[in-house]
Amino acid sequence: MAQTRSEKLQRLVKVQRHLEHMAENELAATARARAEIDESMSAAVNAIGSLDTVHQLFASIYSGQISRLTAKDQHLATMQQIQEQKILRERAKADRLAEQAKDAREVEDRDADEKTIYELLDQQFALSVRRGPL
Repeated sequence: MAQTRSEKLQRLVKVQRHLEHMAENELAATARARAEIDESMSAAVNAIGSLDTVHQLFASIYSGQISRLTAKDQHLATMQQIQEQKILRERAKADRLAEQAKDAREVEDRDADEKTIYELLDQQFALSVRRGPL
């Protein structure tokens, strides 16, 4: 059976919503990674500030670690912004497709109503022709 335009658009809406959901999952993974980096940075800062002699010996290593973690966090922050924009784009596309599907469905319903009315008129006309002139 051939699909109507509204059914095709509705299928595209589902695909677009799935893409939006995938982008949201990517964003969540990035947020988790940033949280882990934040915890690691906090631990390194606490180790640097510690009065324990073992931590004082490795202060330069901790400093390098903080530097690498900061760079990684900045990269992830940029990725997070890109992913947020992607979510907004995917959502906007899905919303537009949903609106188009709704409009197409309304047109199809109107066409079906018109067809029904024309069929009723044809039947009425056919009955009046069979009966003869009044």
